[in-house]
Amino acid sequence: MSYKKNLADWRLATQLVRGGTMRSQFGETSEAIFMTSGYVYDAAETAAERFAGTADGYTYSRLSNPTVAMFEERMSLIEGLPVAKATATGMAAVNAALMCQLGAGDKVVGAKALFGSCRYILDQILPRFGIVTELVTGSDNDAWTRAITPGTRTVFVETPANPTLDVVDLEHVCRAAHDVGATVIVDNVFATPLLQRPTDYGADIVVYSGTKHIDGQGRALGGVILCGEKFFEDHLNQYLRHTGPAMSPFNAWIMLKGLETLDLRVTRMCENAAKVADFLADSGRLARVLYPARKDHPQHELAMRQMKAGGSVITVDVPGGRDAAFRLLNALRTIDISNNLGDAKSLMTHPSSTTHRSLAEEARLELGIVEGTLRLSVGLEDPLDLIDDLDQAMARISA
Repeated sequence: MSYKKNLADWRLATQLVRGGTMRSQFGETSEAIFMTSGYVYDAAETAAERFAGTADGYTYSRLSNPTVAMFEERMSLIEGLPVAKATATGMAAVNAALMCQLGAGDKVVGAKALFGSCRYILDQILPRFGIVTELVTGSDNDAWTRAITPGTRTVFVETPANPTLDVVDLEHVCRAAHDVGATVIVDNVFATPLLQRPTDYGADIVVYSGTKHIDGQGRALGGVILCGEKFFEDHLNQYLRHTGPAMSPFNAWIMLKGLETLDLRVTRMCENAAKVADFLADSGRLARVLYPARKDHPQHELAMRQMKAGGSVITVDVPGGRDAAFRLLNALRTIDISNNLGDAKSLMTHPSSTTHRSLAEEARLELGIVEGTLRLSVGLEDPLDLIDDLDQAMARISA
């Protein structure tokens, strides 16, 4: 077998471990952390050439940094898009992907089921700048077709959505958007690049919160935007350059270390989540259990057509509303109460009072987020320990 000189020819597991790695003159095994804000030049002419873009090299870490560049190249390889730009947080990535291309009079179409902060940007921030937003039910293909009209500049979706696990038909939405010249942004956090590649269905831009599965160990914040070269040059490059939502070199190093084990962690999380979801559904003590890989998920067929597995998140409705949901949470002994997800540790949260608190009650109810809704992010523990913990906690619902 010949040696692969083209890094893009490496298989996924190899890209996750070795993609983008640059070694200094010291020949370090682990990627180096270049904790520097600026750079020096051997001559004034060198500085001028770098700023003019006629010579390669670094100028300022708000714009580029060797450690951050390694993370970006690795993400580019595994996502299959030529450009990856790291940001300080996942929400910085979402905001930049939208704002870099939008102006007064433009229209954005989005799914109603979104992370609370994403909904806030579409509901509250974009309209302040004269940008029209329209939200549709993500599972309704006809609603997407009606909403995506000439004048639509971009479409924004999460699939599966947070926390309802609604699944959007990416191929249909991308086709409708491209018919009117609109771009499509996909927040792929729940699926991760291992389970779903939105570009396979026509997406133009993919965003991640690296805080979730990419780090996956509760250590650092980060985000990333992936796109084509034309979108980067026409819209994203100058926006990032002058607004400065840059990832720190240390956080980029943490993300690099996270990517090395992403395949192993996500595979185990999906296996654990499937077992826990089956237990919860079979228990008969919950009003609803949602998990994309289960056949009783309303969009199971579509989810499994777009994804390789069901993911690490389960959403349940507890009978008895907020009081019963809080009793279950407070009874947990192994699973932690936390609004994060994609962590090595299993985490559970109450969306109505945390991640989706900013939404009006009417909007939450329209999405199916009731006061008894809980979101469980399944980690790497033994699934039987998680089942035991949930079993004893659910016994408190009616206590």
